[in-house]
Amino acid sequence: MALGFWLPYQTQFAIARTWARILFWVLEHLCGLNYVMEGRERIPSGNHVVMSNHTSAWETVAQFLIFPPQVWVLKRELLWIPFVGWGLKLLQPIAINRGAGHRAVNQVIDQGKARLRDGLWVIIFPEGTRVVAGETRKFGVSGAMLAIASGKSVVPLSHNAGKFWARRGFLKRPGTIRVIIGEPIESAGKNPRELNEEVKRSIEAGLARIAAAAAAANGA
Repeated sequence: MALGFWLPYQTQFAIARTWARILFWVLEHLCGLNYVMEGRERIPSGNHVVMSNHTSAWETVAQFLIFPPQVWVLKRELLWIPFVGWGLKLLQPIAINRGAGHRAVNQVIDQGKARLRDGLWVIIFPEGTRVVAGETRKFGVSGAMLAIASGKSVVPLSHNAGKFWARRGFLKRPGTIRVIIGEPIESAGKNPRELNEEVKRSIEAGLARIAAAAAAANGA
């Protein structure tokens, strides 16, 4: 991607998606790690805001294969990584300074609305950083505020990738990651806190279903 910096965004995204497919092929054949997804039919037409739990590096790659052309909200330090950061920058992310408080929130809203107007999806990990699988962290409000300001829906996504690829781990456990796409949540007529809580409940409900299915499988 860095070598093809002059290429249009759609081509850059296609390159990134191909890279994701190759990486997932390697994960399946060398690590025995694959995934199943429930709810792809719930992805609405148009472009919207995705909010997902964040426990692994896996889900950052998976977004390329799950949703149409997109941008991410990420910490700006990632753009400083040689080669990787250069490639990320070409995907027009919303790179924020997490210590900037309200200015970072305003940046997400302003740049997010611009990306949405361009027809791109916006991917947000509302916990702000990767957390240990099975734990939760307070959701930031920027995703909810962006959805309300733009009139877009929020698509909640739940997964258990952290059980197989830990947030700071190099080794991957073989198995099948489960992904659940929840029902889109309308933002109209809601305040940010109300919308955020609704999204959080949906993601946690998905995680509970995944945990229950895993427990049932282990019991069997």
